[in-house]
Amino acid sequence: MDPFIQERRDIVRDIVREAGLLALDYFQRRHELVISLKGRQDWLTEADGAVETFLRQKIGQAFPNDQIVGEEQGGTGGDAMWIADPIDGTANFARGDRQWCVSLGFARHGVPEIGFIFAPAQDEFYEAVRGAGATMNDQPIRVAPTHDIRHAVIELGWSPRRPTGDYLALIGRTMEAGATVKRSASGALGMAHVANSRTDGYGEVHINSWDVLAGLVIAREAGALINDFCSGPWVTEGNPILCVTPGIAKDLEKVFEPRVELQT
Repeated sequence: MDPFIQERRDIVRDIVREAGLLALDYFQRRHELVISLKGRQDWLTEADGAVETFLRQKIGQAFPNDQIVGEEQGGTGGDAMWIADPIDGTANFARGDRQWCVSLGFARHGVPEIGFIFAPAQDEFYEAVRGAGATMNDQPIRVAPTHDIRHAVIELGWSPRRPTGDYLALIGRTMEAGATVKRSASGALGMAHVANSRTDGYGEVHINSWDVLAGLVIAREAGALINDFCSGPWVTEGNPILCVTPGIAKDLEKVFEPRVELQT
């Protein structure tokens, strides 16, 4: 492994674990938290800000020349950048649902290199380095061997940044193709669940970089096919995402809008 990447993987892995435990402490005291809305169904708790600040401080101390972009405190990125979602699935977090996580990815020259997703309320820690495979709790994971979309489970994320009708139409096309559809309100975990074969695909017509950079590495290293998310102004403006097990990739590609091309 490239020493530049290995050093970051080894050090930041522990930082993500600490951040997850900090988030879990807030989760267990969530009745004490100030909870608000940034927009329609766009939740915010004081835990989000505290966890992101923790990540920024610890990574900044370890790698002062790396750039950091976060959902809550922003940033524009750079040649060596970490992109963080301190709590992905804040609506779940605020309501006591355990389906949330800390998501942190690293990209070098625009190429996703390292991914960490920690769901502490479920005791699941996902990680991957480009070219080195993906694990959950230190055990290798792979996508499902599904080859018939009529047997597939697809998660479709919803974004208030796009018309609700577009989302409902996508659900309809996916179900007409034969799959069943679910939504669990965490894009990062949605991609992790493709990686560990709990689902066969994850799609969203628009998603932000902090929701998916870690998942891009983890899912791809587990064998998923993914569109070229890292194109255009993806760091600050996001893109569509489609992540799928290879056996049903062509079927899901046909029904997904906006049209994307999956990378092999």
